[in-house]
Formats: sequence, structure tokens, C-alpha cells
Amino acid sequence: MGRADARRAQRRGARRAAKSGGIRRLFTWRKMLGTFFGFCLLSMGAFVALYMYVDIPKANALAERQSNVYQYSDGTPLTRTGDGVNRQIVDLAEVPLKVQHTFVAAENKTFYDDEGIDLKGTTRGVLNTLSGKGKQGGSTITQQYVKNYYLTQDPTISRKLKELVISLKVDSKKSKEFILAGYINTAYYGRGASGIQAAAQAYYGVDAKDLDVSQGAYLASVLQAPSQYDWATASDTGKKLVKDRWAYTLDNMVEMDWLDQAERDKLKFQVPDKPKPAKGMEGQTGYLVEAANNELEKQGITAEMRQAGGWTFTLNIDKKRQKELEKSVDRQLESKLDREGNKVDATVQAGATSVDPKTGAVVAMYGGVGYTKHYVSNATRQDYQPASTFKPLVLASALENESKTQGGDLIGVNTRYDGTSKRPVVGSDTPFAPENEDDQSYGDVTVQTAMNKSINSAFAQMVVDVGPPEVKKTALALGVPDKNFPERPAITLGTMNASTWDMAGAYATLDNHGKKVTPFIVKSAEHRERTVDPVEGIGSQVISRKSADTVTSVLTGVVDAGSGRAANTSAYEAAGKTGTSENNKSAWFAAYTPELTTVVALFGESPKDGGGQVSLTGTANSGRANGGGFPAQIWADYTLGALGGGSSAQFDLEDVERGEVTVPTTPPTTPSQSASTETTPSQSPDVPSQSPSGSPSQSPSQSPDVPPSQSPEVPPPSQSPVLPGGGLNSGRPGQNDSDNNPVSH
Repeated sequence: MGRADARRAQRRGARRAAKSGGIRRLFTWRKMLGTFFGFCLLSMGAFVALYMYVDIPKANALAERQSNVYQYSDGTPLTRTGDGVNRQIVDLAEVPLKVQHTFVAAENKTFYDDEGIDLKGTTRGVLNTLSGKGKQGGSTITQQYVKNYYLTQDPTISRKLKELVISLKVDSKKSKEFILAGYINTAYYGRGASGIQAAAQAYYGVDAKDLDVSQGAYLASVLQAPSQYDWATASDTGKKLVKDRWAYTLDNMVEMDWLDQAERDKLKFQVPDKPKPAKGMEGQTGYLVEAANNELEKQGITAEMRQAGGWTFTLNIDKKRQKELEKSVDRQLESKLDREGNKVDATVQAGATSVDPKTGAVVAMYGGVGYTKHYVSNATRQDYQPASTFKPLVLASALENESKTQGGDLIGVNTRYDGTSKRPVVGSDTPFAPENEDDQSYGDVTVQTAMNKSINSAFAQMVVDVGPPEVKKTALALGVPDKNFPERPAITLGTMNASTWDMAGAYATLDNHGKKVTPFIVKSAEHRERTVDPVEGIGSQVISRKSADTVTSVLTGVVDAGSGRAANTSAYEAAGKTGTSENNKSAWFAAYTPELTTVVALFGESPKDGGGQVSLTGTANSGRANGGGFPAQIWADYTLGALGGGSSAQFDLEDVERGEVTVPTTPPTTPSQSASTETTPSQSPDVPSQSPSGSPSQSPSQSPDVPPSQSPEVPPPSQSPVLPGGGLNSGRPGQNDSDNNPVSH
């Protein structure tokens, strides 16, 4: 047996050796090298064949560019763009030499010496395309000219290979001057401008021959990302990036001996002129098209692709509701303003966004007095504070996180808080003692009453009880953008930045029982060569239905008996919240019915160049501006019309805690009536069944956003009990406040 085993082992070893030897014979260095060179020869042969096969084509019919059609949701036309291309060809000799050099310095320093292609950049572009990263990677000026003039913008492998071959041929047959002229005359610069002459006029109001080096460096820089780098609409990040590229361009010119260092040091960045809207963009049309284009950009449909034309963009905008919104702003605001004779009225800007909470579709939008008169859209601008429209989100976070007061009580609708003005919050490392409107104190109040009256001190303590990080987390989930949003107690006053579009999404999510609603305006984008999926308007459950429905229940109280009574009518059921930022620079009304969510805001914007936020106080000679005034009146007038005169739909609320019921002493206003002024008593106090010990000594003179109660709900602060915990937290009024005591209501 031993010999037999040895023979079998010997045979197995021989087989393994033979197999190993076979593999080694298969993968010898000689064979591997031969395979590599064979692949190289095959690739070269394929490229030579491609070079022989692909010829320089005719121009890509720039003169045959089609227009784009924008239409309402029902298919009726809104506007048509791009009927003609905004381009005027200029000879290269007309462009100052140093301006010519800015384009070379920005895009392709070796342009005058290379053979028209950048293999490294092209390889990177091909790999990016294969990996799904789209149109990325460096190309020479020749390649970009070929792409613009002979080919398309499609980021495909076949197009990139054709671009490579045609670039080699063009470089061998055409002069560098011819190619550079073609490049700067065909490139898209944004603002609807194709070519350097149109760009010079669009950005600086001069002809190409009159551009200076600084202006040329900006135009050369903006080519990299026209939408992102347009100074008029760029974010802070976009502005920084384009200024960095401007500096990079000039530094490259110094390096290439095209610009003296001394001259470079003297150059300053020149801010471009404000854009002039294209014809057909008058009224609200330009705002709607701009919002659609911004959304398309995020979906991968770039400005260059849109410039090529042939698109039909159907918007979610309901033609009837859009007209109703425009009429409501005119009736409830513009007809009452004296923009020529009243300095305050001249500063008033209105914006609004209306969303279907079941789909996320933006059905109506108001961007301002007119796109050709006021370029910035008041519906989507994010430079103002949403103020107390943020308070419902604080409550939503408290409910969602099952937060407790400092005394250990679970926060609910009937939890009681100390409404003393300037009361320092308890439990925060950041001191904060916000003042209520008119420095009014309310003593011990329920959460429902605090929401109705928009009591700052109560919600400041609630933010601390929940925790600013948790409140911010909930707000971001609901749709508030992360702009100027520190995790500090002052966020309870809505001190971050948000647009009516953003807040409409957050409130629509509450309306949709906590399931995320993302507003979107493009219903479909059709093109014979491409398909585009619209934004997904409805997402996942971001807060529980119970939390969302409870907030809705509380906000119905604000409309029925609180600061939003100007929107109260028997024609529909509504829930909402007013908001007025510090110094009355903005006034908001965010509210919804079961079928429609709409946010309306007024902004005080200086009419001088550069804008700047100013107070709305004195608008239409109405005294203090607040969310319960013009914004609520516009909202109510629009909603009544948008719902066809009203709706019997009711909120489908499940498992909610109900707040105390407050019955107003005067009948509710109708949308056609003006809201009561803040100095006119219009509601009775919300009197709890059992109040803290002590007798009232005085009644409040005024409550935030709403007329004052006729008698106090609770004893004054001096006689309110100081509890060690619970909703009514310990602490006395004071000024120890690192957030500078902003006032929001």
C-alpha cells in the first residue's frame, strides 16, 4: 500500500506541475507583451480607420436651431424662447489681443503650440462618461470649438471620439486664429448670449471691441459654468468660484508673458451689469421660466442643451390658479400702494408659491411686479427670514422627539409655558431672552395659545427643551434649507433664510400628514433625442402622521382665533401661521387647506442699486406690517378663487391632541374684507379652567400679529408662580441674551 500511495501522490504532483506549467506558458512575459502591442496596434488601426472615415462635417446648423416651448399644465402656450440665436459674429481682429489671451489663459494655455487635442483630458472625459459623471474633463479650445460648431453637447463616447478626430483635422487645416475666433463666437456665455459680442453686451453693455482685460477675464471664466457663474444669480459659493477663476486666468496671462505683473496687480474684478430679460419674459412669465430652467439644470438639462432648442416644457402651473394669484396680489396689495409717491410703498416686494400637497406640483407662483422690472424672483429668493412661520416646525420637532419640559412633562398641545417677555431660557448654554412683540407678557399659557398669539418667549423655551440640533434636523427633513441656520435658541424666531417655495414645501409636508413634499414646477420635458424624468414630488415619511396632524390641528386654531384670522372663512377649512421678521423687514402667511398649500410673503427691499433689506412699517399707510395683514388677505383671496369659491374638504386628522378652544367675539372676516388692525379688540381671552394663583393687575395692551384680548388670560408676570419644572419654567425677565433679542411674531 505504501508504494501504491507514493505512486498516486507522484502522479498528482505531475498533474499539478503540468497544469501550473500550462498557465505559466499561457502568461509568459513574451506573450503578455505581444498581446499588449497587438492591442495597441489594433487600437491604432481602428483610430486610423476612424480618421479616414470621419471627415470635417458641415456646421451643426446653428441657424436652424429650434425654439423651446413653455406651456401651462393644460398644454396652452406660456411662451416660446430661442426663435433666433442671440449671436453676432465678429472678426478676431476686432477683439483686443489681451482679451483674446484671457480665453486662452482660462481654457488652454498651450493652445498656440498644441496639435488641437489633449489626450489626457479626453481620456478623463471618456472615463467620466463611462462612470456616469457626464460632461467633465478638460478639452482644448480646438476640441470645444469642434463640439460647439460641428457636433452636439451629448456626453457620449462616439461624440468624444469624433471630436478627437475632427479636432486633429481642423488643427491641421485651419490657423489658430481661425479656431480661436470660431470658439469665442460660438461658445455659450449664459444670459441667452452665444458669442463674445452678445456676451459683452449682456454682461457689460459694451461691444466686444471695447472690452478691457478684467471684463474679458470674467467672460472667459463664466464659460466654465454659465448658470453657476452669472453674478446676478450666483450663490455666494458661485461668486467665490468665478472670482477665483478670474484671478487664475489673469495669473496665467502673467505666466505666459501676456500681461505685466504690475498691470495685473492693478486690475480689479468688475461686477457685471444686471441682466436684461429677453422679450416675451414680461410679467410673471419670466419668473416661471426661470424657476423651470433652474429645476431643469438640477435634472441635468443644462443651458447649452436648452439653447440647442427643440424642447417642449410643460409646467405644473395651473393657468386659472396662476391668474387668480396675480389678481389677488393686485386687489389686496398693489391697488393700495402708491409706489411713486410713498417711499415705503416703493420698497414693497411680494412673493408667493402655491403647491398641491398631494403631488408637490407648483400650481401657481408670484415672483414680483414683473420680470422685466424686478429681475429677482420673490417666490424663490432665500435672503429673508421666515420669522414665526418657523414656530410650527419647532412644535413638530417637540412632538416627533417626544420631548419634555425642564420639569419632565411631555410636551403637547396643552402643555403650559411662561409667556413672560424677555424671560431668559432655562437649560441652554447660549443665553437667550427674546422680547415678545411690544414687550407684552402673557404669563402662563398653553402651547395652543402660544401659537395663536405667536409668543416668542414660550417657543424659545420649547426650542431649548427639544434641543436646537433636533429642531434643525426636523426642519431640514421638512424642507427648510440649511442657509444661515445655526443650532442656537434664536432659531425659534425663524432667523435662518428661506423662500416662499421652501416654506410651501415644509407646510405641504404637514398638510400631507408628514410625508415629504418637494415642490416642483416642470411636469414634463420632451425632446426627440432625450427623455427627462420629472422631480419626484412625494417622498418618504419624514415625521409621523400623528405629529403632522397635531400641528395641523393647532394651526387651525391660529386661523380660527389667532393671528391668522384674516384668512378665516366658512368657505373652506384652513390651518396656518403668520410671521413677521425683526424690524418688519418681511411679513409672511403660510397656510393650507386639505387641497392646497400656499405661502405669501412681503419683503422690504431698497429700490437703490444693490437692494438691501428695509422695514415694511408704513406700507400703504397701514402702520406696522405683519403676516396677519396683507399676506393673509392675499392668501385668503387667492385660496377662495383657486378653490372655485370654496371647498367642503376637511382635514383628515388622526390621533391628535386638541388644544383649548377660543371663541372670537367678532365674526370671522371674509377674504374680500380687510383684516382687523392690531389696535382693534377682536377676540376674547383664552381663559383656562384653572389658572395659577394670583390676581391680574393689568391686561395686555397688544398681542403679536393679532388684536389684543379684552382681558388677561393669566396673572401678570409679577404674580405668576415660579415653578421648579414643568411647562412654566423658572427664570425672570432679563437682557442676558447672546442672540441680541431679535423680535419675531
